[in-house]
Amino acid sequence: MTKWLSLLLLLSLSCPTFAQSDTLADAYRILKSKKKVDLTQSFSPTTPVWEGFGQATFSRAADPSTGEPYTIEKSGFRSFFYSMVGQYGTHIDPPAHFDSQGKTMDQIPVDDMILPLVVFDITPKLSANPSYALTMNDIHEWEERHGRVPSGSFVALRTDMSKDWKSNPERFQRHPFPAWSLETLKFLYEERGVTANGHESMDTDSTPTLESEVWLLQNGHWQIEVMANLDQVPETGAIIVVSWPKPEGGLGFPARAFAILP
Repeated sequence: MTKWLSLLLLLSLSCPTFAQSDTLADAYRILKSKKKVDLTQSFSPTTPVWEGFGQATFSRAADPSTGEPYTIEKSGFRSFFYSMVGQYGTHIDPPAHFDSQGKTMDQIPVDDMILPLVVFDITPKLSANPSYALTMNDIHEWEERHGRVPSGSFVALRTDMSKDWKSNPERFQRHPFPAWSLETLKFLYEERGVTANGHESMDTDSTPTLESEVWLLQNGHWQIEVMANLDQVPETGAIIVVSWPKPEGGLGFPARAFAILP
């Protein structure tokens, strides 16, 4: 069963009439009626970024023959020229980011961009340990409440770091980060068959070693970093839609993600 058929089946459970007429028009009407939550941070030249990359610059696009910026008054249009690293703001890390033989952005299938969303909330643990990493016990407790983590899902780690994005941007450049542990990521991918993962910080790991990110990307998986508003999404039952531009051979780029709530 394709992911689209899985989506239609999921929608049919909440709408008896849909089960009788499983058309895309019906699916669209149901999706349109649902609340959406933007999981993406806006970015600018002052956005937090890994110090090894440096800040982005936004400048007015100009006529290459004259150097004169395009304006609505003179040209009838305007545009920006963006200069920045791919891993900027809310972004995708494809396998090729850490693996010379890994999939690049343009090789990730569109079927993987619409997925059931699972949220692990570790915010209650952070007051005692700001660098808390998800544990196997946390996953087992989640499954006791909600059942087995669905195969093919997108697993997201809620830490509420996203609330500091504009008010305390320095927080995103200072370890420790609350994050995944290597043990839990291996379990989720190898034992539960999840498709992708995401988190609010700029790193997969709670320490600078990057062991979890190395394993993740070198084993063919992809992730979304610097997610937002996970506090507005239930632990289970939502759908995530995530996409990005398609540069050939792309190694990372700002992404747009949102959740459709049940």
